[in-house]
Amino acid sequence: MSELSPQQTVWRDRVEGLIAFAAPALDLLLAAGDRISRIAEPTDHEYYPVRSGSEAALPGEFESRGTPSGDRD
Repeated sequence: MSELSPQQTVWRDRVEGLIAFAAPALDLLLAAGDRISRIAEPTDHEYYPVRSGSEAALPGEFESRGTPSGDRD
């Protein structure tokens, strides 16, 4: 990577300073949005937990019960 020019260094420092200045406000905004979403809908009916790699079967593979993953009754 090439060296930054003095003007690029100044702009980089300005942008990093702006991000550092805005970070606490953005953290508060995210925390408030999280709280509001939990109050508005305490349970997420569309949430499906991720299965670990050892529990997940690829399509067409056999699960631990011995039946193909797509052949459930």
